[in-house]
Amino acid sequence: MTYDELNAQNDKITELSNVLRLLLTDRLLCDSSITAELFCRFVDQVRNHLEITDKKLYTQLLTSGDNHVTTVANRFMGGSKEIKRIFADFVKKWCNMKKQQLLVTDYDEFARITEDMFDMVLDRIQDEVEHLYPLLREVREDNKYAA
Repeated sequence: MTYDELNAQNDKITELSNVLRLLLTDRLLCDSSITAELFCRFVDQVRNHLEITDKKLYTQLLTSGDNHVTTVANRFMGGSKEIKRIFADFVKKWCNMKKQQLLVTDYDEFARITEDMFDMVLDRIQDEVEHLYPLLREVREDNKYAA
């Protein structure tokens, strides 16, 4: 996995969240199959990205022998667990991933929670780019491959 590939994943997640933010401002579009398909794609992309970072990146940081690096890795791992928990709760309440449907029963609550989720994911992406990837480059002394 290269840094370019990680950044491309982040770009795709950011793009989907930006498009969905606009689509989900219209209650009627929440029931659109296209909106639901994009939203399910967003959830899958975030889950996939978190799995890759969990399986490929943290081990290298945790085995570096540097306390600061280990602390940062543990912080990111904790954040990953929290995002996964929030996603699981969200999907259970608002999505049917198999049928690619959004289950919006209370639009105001859905809009609020979804907005918070987008913010959380975008903050995570920014933290990865600003802190995780540079630290990994430093530990690996490699500017091309992350894992």
